[in-house]
Amino acid sequence: MMILGLVRWMQPVHGYDVRRELLSWSADKWANVQPGSIYHALRKLTDEGLLRTVSVEQVGARPARTTYEVTAKGEDEFETLLRAQWWQLHESPDSFAVAFSFLPAMPRDEAAAALRNRANLLRAGVESMRASLDSDWVRTRKPVHVGWMFELWLARAEAETAWCERIAQRIESGVSYLPAGMERGEDWSGWTDGDTK
Repeated sequence: MMILGLVRWMQPVHGYDVRRELLSWSADKWANVQPGSIYHALRKLTDEGLLRTVSVEQVGARPARTTYEVTAKGEDEFETLLRAQWWQLHESPDSFAVAFSFLPAMPRDEAAAALRNRANLLRAGVESMRASLDSDWVRTRKPVHVGWMFELWLARAEAETAWCERIAQRIESGVSYLPAGMERGEDWSGWTDGDTK
């Protein structure tokens, strides 16, 4: 959807300009669009009839530059994808949630320290985002809605920071995190409830 949407927005457009725009948005970090995959995606979207090649230009010894635009089929696909993301809730895979589901395998002191470290990393990210929001680059060169997206990320990071601190405090206080009613080790061999043995 990102590449299709950018071609639609910037058309007619070279792949290089799509790549540059995505990198300026840091889309490799938050949308999982890797710079090296952009040209492949453009070719694939063209093969699927969602994009069409407008021209191919060769200047000197440089690689040929292909210019793309969206087809009618591509317009329909973009509209479908866009609305599916706006009107439905999609849970993204979260590797931290996977690791956290194995909390009892971590020694209590290490789990609390890891959560506090995560909170510190999130705080650093929040400060970086705030600096970006306050920069002239964001205020003058990017659409207003990009700033609003930063606000969403800030809110999420601040909420997760507070959660990490709260859970670290509970772990340090000795609260058990094995399922209710389970005796230590009963059907949970290898699980420690955080003891550091």
